[in-house]
Amino acid sequence: MSDTSERRDLSQQDDGRDDSVEPARRGLREWLADLFSDEPEDIAELMDMLRDAANRRMFDDEALNIIFGALHVGDMHARDIMIPRSSLIVVHEGQEPDELLPIVIESQHSRFPVIGDDMDDIKGILHAKDLLPLVLEQDRNRFYMKDCIRPATIIPESKRLNVLLQEFRATRNHMALVVDEYGQISGAVTIEDVLEQIVGEIEDEHDIDDESAIKQMEPNSFHVKANLPIEDFNEHFDTSIDDDEFDTIGGIVLHAFGHVPERGEAVEIENLHFEVLHADSKRLRLLRVNIAS
Repeated sequence: MSDTSERRDLSQQDDGRDDSVEPARRGLREWLADLFSDEPEDIAELMDMLRDAANRRMFDDEALNIIFGALHVGDMHARDIMIPRSSLIVVHEGQEPDELLPIVIESQHSRFPVIGDDMDDIKGILHAKDLLPLVLEQDRNRFYMKDCIRPATIIPESKRLNVLLQEFRATRNHMALVVDEYGQISGAVTIEDVLEQIVGEIEDEHDIDDESAIKQMEPNSFHVKANLPIEDFNEHFDTSIDDDEFDTIGGIVLHAFGHVPERGEAVEIENLHFEVLHADSKRLRLLRVNIAS
């Protein structure tokens, strides 16, 4: 066989190998070119592109929801997810170990705001782990609260969650106290609260009977997690929403909209005003419920 014939045969063999893989590579390149050929004009258009990518199986729904969560936190503020002032568990700077330990054990929290004369007199943050030496301490009267208190991070209600998360990472703090426009404590936010807006509910062994699914923010305004069972919602708000078709209050609200709503959309159900605070690509996460006064 001549050199020319051999080169022709090798060329044909190479072409055969390339043809078997090139369509998949070409499809990926074409999709990427289509995706980024025009810049999205707003977040809504970007989300549509991401939904299209998920429909093409470029990534799964869980990844899509995490991306949506990351995009949404830039529009959310500390006031949207904070533990309200009325629900904070605090300790007093003058409390002795025998008074502190029952509070720590019963609440099962890891961090506690330390206050002086009142809730607005913040002295710092007490970490439960700093009390562990008391287990071995024979003379607990040698305990001094001021030796254990760590500086408290104070943020305004308007602090955006994406900025707060960056600050948590930079300072290695896991809790921030939130103040209103008058400088009074209105609540607290933890790093877990922020991360839940991105990745969804983070449950641990203490969340089985979690009462934080409903947070009263004002006398007639509540923040409600969308995965709250309708039975529990009815019991708390003294309503009679039918639970035959849906299990959670988020399912009821989603059905009332008829589509996955964006942040800020609202709907009326049984004389209650439901506003969407957070939603991912397919479900609701957090709602504001206002009761007519």
